[in-house]
Amino acid sequence: MPFDVDVLTLGEAMVLFAAEDAGPLAGAARFRRFCAGAELNVAIGLARLGLRVGYLSRVGDDAFGTFLLDTMRHEGVHTGLVAVDDTRPTGFMLKSRATDGRDPEIEYHRRHSAASAMAGGDLASLRPVRARHLHVTGITPALSPGCRELVFETVRWARARGMSVSFDPNLRPRLWPSAEEMCRTVNTLAGLSDLVLPGIAEGRRLTGLDDAATIARHYLDLGAADVVVKLGADGAWCAGRDGLSTRVPGVPVPKVVDTVGAGDGFAVGVISARLEGLDLVAAAMRGNRIGARVVQHPGDSDGLPTREQLDAWGPTP
Repeated sequence: MPFDVDVLTLGEAMVLFAAEDAGPLAGAARFRRFCAGAELNVAIGLARLGLRVGYLSRVGDDAFGTFLLDTMRHEGVHTGLVAVDDTRPTGFMLKSRATDGRDPEIEYHRRHSAASAMAGGDLASLRPVRARHLHVTGITPALSPGCRELVFETVRWARARGMSVSFDPNLRPRLWPSAEEMCRTVNTLAGLSDLVLPGIAEGRRLTGLDDAATIARHYLDLGAADVVVKLGADGAWCAGRDGLSTRVPGVPVPKVVDTVGAGDGFAVGVISARLEGLDLVAAAMRGNRIGARVVQHPGDSDGLPTREQLDAWGPTP
């Protein structure tokens, strides 16, 4: 039966065990459990802001998969597109606690996971879906050739139906056979997207260019309509095919607890604002606000605000 959503996304949902005590991951004795996965973080963030979100994925027929499905339902993410695989496990990850603002140590356990077995045939499950927007990242196409095929086919399917498409490179070099294949695939996906959201370090690695303005111009020339280059504490650089080119200042953070998930929070802010009709600068401002909130929490998604919390901040300056 057909169903409508505002945003569709796809990827690998994972269970995250975050160390409670600071120090090397190998020495951690106590962990807190969260859900993780870049696209799922974005799905949860958008659902908390009141958008209808569909999420295409696979989980194992195990306790981790049950936990993830229960979390999605609790957060209001549509689970009808999540298949349960009784032959492959759900992936999980371990994360250290860093108290000095640096990126934590992360260890993934996702080889041969249920989500990595997704392929182009999974596109058939999207036939009843009507959506306004598709969000994808560079993580899913790195998981397997089948996942890569699915992401490309889904992007083309979305564009053929008039949906807007956002793309976050979200580079994971260790998942790719080579740096050349990573850059080629990610840049091709960026050129198929309306909105591209690279971090400044990612942009430098993908393009060989140095500053945010020229990186943004590179992706506009590839075919993107809008580009927002994330600059961390320095904010973001916005550029559009309409001639826009400006920096949006960052949001001060009193104490960084965990940097992981900040980019996903930024994507939540930008995508939600654009779907509400705000311009790109206002969208980047919202992205900065949400990203700043996320880094003050230990989990990947527990810092994502509800609509009530977002509205309590007042209008975007």
